[in-house]
Amino acid sequence: MKYGARRIAHISIAVSVAMILSYIEFLLPPVWSAVPGIKLGLANIIIIFAIYRYGSGNAAIISGLRIFLSALLFGSIMTLLYSAAGALLSLCGMMIVKKTGLFSTVGVSIVGGVLHNVGQILMAVILLRTAEIGYYMIVLAITGTLAGIAVGIAAASLIKHIPPDRNFLAPKKTDKIE
Repeated sequence: MKYGARRIAHISIAVSVAMILSYIEFLLPPVWSAVPGIKLGLANIIIIFAIYRYGSGNAAIISGLRIFLSALLFGSIMTLLYSAAGALLSLCGMMIVKKTGLFSTVGVSIVGGVLHNVGQILMAVILLRTAEIGYYMIVLAITGTLAGIAVGIAAASLIKHIPPDRNFLAPKKTDKIE
């Protein structure tokens, strides 16, 4: 299906806001300087919003574009690899638990936060060829849960206060299905 102008605009705005949140987080001092790499995951506010408002496929597009452009603008190939691994596992997990209907937005976010860290640890194990880095997951599970709560509350607030665009997912007469 070709994307209409409205859909492209929504996705572009979501990618832009997610990138701004990523950049703000990049500028912030470390949350806990004793353990490197711990972040809030502010861009996931937009990804969770997109899962609920735009559907899983569009959320995946937004997440992928945000990761690629953020790594290109203020990261490296390593940033891209770690972010992509974390985001892929996180996004899949969030889509699955959301689909069950058993979790609130905060619960979906917690799953995403923890799985993001699992994905990054798995990438580190592959790249560094050492399983001992897995012990780091203990701290990351705790911080991923706490960040997931904060991000989930923010995403739930957006979902509650920004009305859905009923025309976003509805096919238009001008949309061509291929």
